[in-house]
Amino acid sequence: MALMQRMDLRQGQSLVMTPQLQQAIKLLQMSNLELQAYVEGELERNPLLERDERGSDVQKSEPRERDADTVSALNSTTSQEDKLRTLDTDLENVYTHEARADASSRESQAPAESGWASLRPTSGISLDSDEYDFSASLTKTQTLAEHLTGQLNLNISAPTDRIIGQNLIGMVNEAGYLTGDIADIANTLGTSHDHVARVLETLKTFDPIGVFAADLRECLGLQLRERNRLDPAMATLIANLNLVAKRDYSALKSLCKVDLDDIREMIAELKDLNPKPGHAFGSEPVQPVVPDVYVRAAQDGSWLVELNNDTLPRVLFSNQYLSKVSRTASREADKNYLNECQANATWLIKSLDQRAKTILKVAREIVRQQDAFLVLGVQHLRPINLKTVAEAIEMHESTVSRVTSNKYMATPRGTYELKYFFTTAIASSTAGGDSHSAESVRQRIKDMIAAEAPKSILSDDTIVENLRAEGIEIARRTVAKYRESLNIPSSIQRRRMAQSQAR
Repeated sequence: MALMQRMDLRQGQSLVMTPQLQQAIKLLQMSNLELQAYVEGELERNPLLERDERGSDVQKSEPRERDADTVSALNSTTSQEDKLRTLDTDLENVYTHEARADASSRESQAPAESGWASLRPTSGISLDSDEYDFSASLTKTQTLAEHLTGQLNLNISAPTDRIIGQNLIGMVNEAGYLTGDIADIANTLGTSHDHVARVLETLKTFDPIGVFAADLRECLGLQLRERNRLDPAMATLIANLNLVAKRDYSALKSLCKVDLDDIREMIAELKDLNPKPGHAFGSEPVQPVVPDVYVRAAQDGSWLVELNNDTLPRVLFSNQYLSKVSRTASREADKNYLNECQANATWLIKSLDQRAKTILKVAREIVRQQDAFLVLGVQHLRPINLKTVAEAIEMHESTVSRVTSNKYMATPRGTYELKYFFTTAIASSTAGGDSHSAESVRQRIKDMIAAEAPKSILSDDTIVENLRAEGIEIARRTVAKYRESLNIPSSIQRRRMAQSQAR
């Protein structure tokens, strides 16, 4: 069979992301710190942009008309919308276009058949340009908090435990020691002291070993335990560090019940430990997270949600400067340059405004969905996911995902990354009943076992029946998995322990 070559002409349609749309998407997923750095670069490059020097009070307005549900929002973008009314281009939801572009070809370089193609792409507007480097403006040294947060996300999957862990990380000083009281966290989050203590024990296994210790003795003890050297004699030695400092070897020999050579070897081991494990990441104090969104209670019981305008860059389009330089621009190259600067400035202002409104919209829906958490505590996190929020606000899941990354919300129960509010769900066994978050079910199992009588130990099957009676549909193997994740022995082991204690 002979091979033949031929040419076919085919016509088709595809939607791709223009450089302008790519910019809007990337602006959305930036943190406020990255956004400030990017806008500073644009202010230097584009003569038609100028910094809005007015105070943040100018951008704040009276609260919007409140929704019928549990949340209200403060409109913090009114002044930006007023500015945009002077522009010739309409304000559209760029993230709707993003969703369609994602569904189409991401690799195609063909011109887009949409209104966005009217704004010409330039190197000054694309974040893919080599001219702009975030790493040049941000420190590359990983902080202790970032190092611990990375381990938190890898080692703890339960959303409520992550929230507790994030609070504990915020209480670690530059040396790596825990500076606050876990009772305060339990009270703030509306959970038990034991729950916080259980999460803390997991965090104490993180690298560098010794972090989250309450004092020097515990810090050294954690490191010795990791080396399998925390025997009774060593435990006694670190419990008497005052005698070690005094070099009172006689007293130490008596307390530790070892000879002088052993004492010297033990002290040499102590000198090999790190009394300030956090200093491996620098001695600068841990910087608090700056929230992107504030949530506070209103007098009528609803929630007010507003953007943190102090961290949002504010820029203006200089019509006066454009009018001035346009009169003197005679060469075609100069006119083209001004047109490009005008398009870039217009698009940047539109993108910043759309970013702010999208973040606010997503934050409002999260607050509405997680009202029970804000009112009652961490045990009442609702089982929501990206799809739940995306459908409620009629946006694409990828947009919600970008909004919830590197964005923080300050609430009466602490400051959290937006993505921490998403949990897995367990279905209800009753028609029309609410689903339940995995962590709330795990906590319910723990409470049941904690309340069981010594002569009436609950089997996993019995726990399943009790949960189903409460409207929670769950399999026996899932109960066993949750029980094991809580380090709770089986019913047989608990029964034996109860019998031995009764003797």
